[in-house]
Amino acid sequence: MRIAKYLHSCLLVEQDGVRLLIDPGRFSFVEGRVDPMDFAPLDAVALTHHHPDQADPEALAAIVHRTGAQLIGNLETAGALGAEGLDVTVPADGGYEIGPLRLEAIPADHEPILDDHTPANTAYLVGGRLLHCGDSLHPKLLAHRGVAVAAVPVMAPFLTERAVAGFVAQLQPGAVLPVHDGHARDFFLRQRYETYRRYVERLGITFHALTEPGAAITI
Repeated sequence: MRIAKYLHSCLLVEQDGVRLLIDPGRFSFVEGRVDPMDFAPLDAVALTHHHPDQADPEALAAIVHRTGAQLIGNLETAGALGAEGLDVTVPADGGYEIGPLRLEAIPADHEPILDDHTPANTAYLVGGRLLHCGDSLHPKLLAHRGVAVAAVPVMAPFLTERAVAGFVAQLQPGAVLPVHDGHARDFFLRQRYETYRRYVERLGITFHALTEPGAAITI
């Protein structure tokens, strides 16, 4: 499995000839460092929740138009994007097959935010090896303790470093791939990554600091 990061929470996963994009949101594209046209060919796009930094309707429309990729999300995301003319498949019974690649959808509450409405968040277990948490550190995700790679949100108004570190210590993944950090300047991002790296490596966990768009790991 190859996992490439395209800023913020956007990951491109490739395995067994399948290409899956997760959370192509506005923060990935706003500075022009990533273009929605960069991802063809593409089989599917999985969306954790309906916030613009995870699901940018304009970018999604361009991606679907070019690639024909199937959009996958929860009921709330399907309703919101349906109003934008985009068709979203909601996995039945929590599972979805993209060719030989299995996607497991896991309802996991979004972290509390300063808003009247907190969106429904869906985490994804991809191929049994990558856990993309979306914007969640929910205890339900600890059922996947020991997963090979966890894409964990590390910076947000609703997060603290100690909350993230405590979640990682309980989850005990083989590696952490930090996400939800596209709003930070590169010099600040490198500093935060170094702080997290020192902590998680003391736990025997690898920390993948992917800063350039398209930087990737293979597991």
